[in-house]
Amino acid sequence: MADDAPGTDVPPAPSAPRRPSRRALVLVSLPLIALVIMGYLGDALAPTLVDTHPLLLILLNPRNRYLALVSNDLDAWSYYLVGFGRLAVSDPLFFLLGAWYGDAAVRWMERRTRTWGQLLRQVERWFAAAAAPLVFIAPNNYICLFAGAAGMSVFAFVLANVAGSLVRLWAVRAFGRAFEGPIDAVVDWIADNRAVLLLVTTGLVVLSVALEARRGETEVEALARLDDELEEADRGTPGTGGGHDHDP
Repeated sequence: MADDAPGTDVPPAPSAPRRPSRRALVLVSLPLIALVIMGYLGDALAPTLVDTHPLLLILLNPRNRYLALVSNDLDAWSYYLVGFGRLAVSDPLFFLLGAWYGDAAVRWMERRTRTWGQLLRQVERWFAAAAAPLVFIAPNNYICLFAGAAGMSVFAFVLANVAGSLVRLWAVRAFGRAFEGPIDAVVDWIADNRAVLLLVTTGLVVLSVALEARRGETEVEALARLDDELEEADRGTPGTGGGHDHDP
């Protein structure tokens, strides 16, 4: 066999991401389904929980607004332990999906959340040089999935994700301390108008789920058939779901 001409060596193609077993994928999708449902419950019941069960509220849904509203009613240990645990629990699961499915996972996310999918494509060129800062600044589900798809090391991911989540919690708590009076006034107003606000928040959650179903598939349904959807994305075939913008 003749030797290859000088300068024509072709680098080996990167190995394909390791695909999980169906059982492993189920072990990832089931907690994500539970987290989506918990998030819906937190949004719906926020007017009831914000002053009566603040720790339960951020356990169900750790949105920044809820963290800020309850931060002055919780001691530091409760706030940081529950807040960090709830914020971080889904991140390694999305990192695994990215590591397992690579670019197919990013295509799946593009279909599920059009806004974030486009943004992920825009930051792709920055990720090789700034993966850790991106995970630190925005340790959300979408960036964590992209970190796994981009081949970020587990150690670097965990370090940046933990640090970013803790800084986020600290910043929200500092905000709560700085604006304690206005925040307490908002919480009191919510308590005074609890019944009406509960109807509004519950209605908004029901409407959100109904709109998802009308567009083709709810977030829970998509996660329930995660194996099929990722395989479709891997083959480049159209998925059944519409575009959503939810965090589990």
